[in-house]
Amino acid sequence: MTHPKEKSFQDHYPDDFSHCYGCGRLNPHGHQLKSFWESHGETTIARFTPQPFHTGGVPENAYGGLIASLMDCHGAASAAAAAFHAEGRTMDTHPPMRFVTASLKVDFLKPTPLDGELTVKGEIKEVAARKVLVDLSLWAGETLCATGHMVAVKLKR
Repeated sequence: MTHPKEKSFQDHYPDDFSHCYGCGRLNPHGHQLKSFWESHGETTIARFTPQPFHTGGVPENAYGGLIASLMDCHGAASAAAAAFHAEGRTMDTHPPMRFVTASLKVDFLKPTPLDGELTVKGEIKEVAARKVLVDLSLWAGETLCATGHMVAVKLKR
């Protein structure tokens, strides 16, 4: 589990890659999603508390774009952390690695309520030279609301 003083994956991104709406620490209007290792090298976790304005077509439930956005940012951050781990490096070493989404498939299983914290989990499935595969899940309490699969690709320097 994460320690309160532990830096998130996103906190290690260089400034020029820290403006993402979903997870950029330098974007004051964004979600500010923070991802951490749950089981080092295998699973990752992020938590997000939605606001009433994140509503979708079903009152009191999140819109699908929020769910996809959280999975997108958590998946890309998880891919970066996994790539550093595979190289035996910590995320504060150089050169930095940054991943972008090549493919994201989301299956919406149940409505996602707005009345509490959401948990996004990532399971690292494969780390290759330029791509990482991550299986994702989004939970509201004990309820699995969405699953996903991401192919993340490392940006060339």
